[in-house]
Amino acid sequence: MADTEDAPRIAAEPLRAFVARVFESVGLPAADAAAVAGLMVEADPRGSDTHGVIRLPLYVRRIRGGGVNPRPNIRIVSEKPAAALVDGDNGMGHLVMRFAARTAIEKARTAGAAWVGARMSNHAGPGWLYAMMPLAHDMIALYFAVGSANHLPPWGGREELLGTNPVAIAVPAMEEAPVVLDMAPTVAAFGKVRLKAQRNEPMPVGWMIDHDGKPLTDAKRADEGYLLPIGEYKGYGLSMMTGLLAGVLNRAAFGRDVVSMVQDAAAVTNTGQAIVAISIDTFVPADVFKRSVDAVVRDIRGSERLPGVERIFVPGEQSALKARQRTTRGIPLPKPLRDSLDGVARDVGIAPL
Repeated sequence: MADTEDAPRIAAEPLRAFVARVFESVGLPAADAAAVAGLMVEADPRGSDTHGVIRLPLYVRRIRGGGVNPRPNIRIVSEKPAAALVDGDNGMGHLVMRFAARTAIEKARTAGAAWVGARMSNHAGPGWLYAMMPLAHDMIALYFAVGSANHLPPWGGREELLGTNPVAIAVPAMEEAPVVLDMAPTVAAFGKVRLKAQRNEPMPVGWMIDHDGKPLTDAKRADEGYLLPIGEYKGYGLSMMTGLLAGVLNRAAFGRDVVSMVQDAAAVTNTGQAIVAISIDTFVPADVFKRSVDAVVRDIRGSERLPGVERIFVPGEQSALKARQRTTRGIPLPKPLRDSLDGVARDVGIAPL
């Protein structure tokens, strides 16, 4: 979903209300439908267009196909003072991770830091959604997840045993925007490949290779190739370690057990995720820390630039700028996305946007 001048735009609130109506129509309780809609629509203003409302048709298909439980009993199944394991009962991943994040925050208040894992979850949108939740409580957060499909072979291999297993880290500042890193261990997330296919645009060389190791630029042929890891073997190693922490540790799917949520609407994915909340006051007064973060951000931004570089950005800064712009001007709604959302409305029998 490109942030183009000619794309029609919509304010967040009517979009959020529409998404909530869709989820209610397929069986989610009103409060859960509103919560998922709010988190989904929160993704688009910051530019996470591949993980926001564009996913609505897929989520609806999975709920209607039996792959997602619309009325889950999300609960803690094992815990200690600074850790917990959450069973999502195959509910919407947004609900599971909201529960996990809140649990981590509460535990970190007293323990200083808390690790909460989740199993029997589902795709939950961008990782920064949950990594940023503890910021309001003067906490730092880390998020890990097993990707919703395998698109990455081990370094030097030909079997797709690994996914775009994301890592997100969020650090609060005082006056500056929070420093937020959200990344996959691949050069591009597979959602960006799907977006290129939807727009009939070629992929840049370096995103994917075919099964013979040659560059693949036709996004519609993505099933014929593999995503490439960042930093070659380093990205492969990061994907594997993230999967061990978010998947194996939680007794969630990893490796050959990962089920593609796109290919089988009835399949239970048993997605694994984890969030860590760290109370800043455990180490240093929060105000002191956040002012120090401001100083670091300004020092980096003001550092000497290479020729032709207009500005140095820190992680999350461009997303924050985009969020301010889209909050004022509205969220872009290009025709392919609008058509997709209209199709969902027809399928579930509600009024379109």
